[in-house]
Amino acid sequence: MSVSNDEDEVILVDANDRAIGTAPKLAVHRRGLLHRAVSVQLRDQSGRLLLQKRHAGKYHSGGLWSNTCCSHPRPGEDTAAAAQRRLQEEMGISCPLTPLFTTCYRAVLDNAMTENEMVHCFGGFYVGEVRPNPTEAEDHSWIHVDHLRREVNEHPERYSAWFRIYLRDHWAELTGSG
Repeated sequence: MSVSNDEDEVILVDANDRAIGTAPKLAVHRRGLLHRAVSVQLRDQSGRLLLQKRHAGKYHSGGLWSNTCCSHPRPGEDTAAAAQRRLQEEMGISCPLTPLFTTCYRAVLDNAMTENEMVHCFGGFYVGEVRPNPTEAEDHSWIHVDHLRREVNEHPERYSAWFRIYLRDHWAELTGSG
């Protein structure tokens, strides 16, 4: 069973990331409303990135490769706590996380959905077994950054819209490279 629900409430925000209300997640994505989100990108000791392949049944972007995990804080939940919660729920792991960057983006997706997010991105290092929740992620992979750059350039359709944006705009923060 999935740990997230289409009717989960997400936090609506203004352009300065100030909370202005809440609304059901699915409705927010259908209407393209600006809302708060979290993303996590983990690396290992050799600099590889941990990616997940989103479950094909997700309400959007199913079957696409993306960052380690992503979601939305619950009303009243701190972004760092939400990132830790979803890392455990989606990938079955936990590790210390550090804020990397905050960015705002808008992307039209499949299934008549639109992401319009003020996203707080966190990073961390992890070594150990990864145990993804099969209702959230249907696969995972550790990938070297050079291979990832080539793959995304050659096959962008295999990757989530937001992950491609993060890689384009925040490569150094995500990969730990200068």
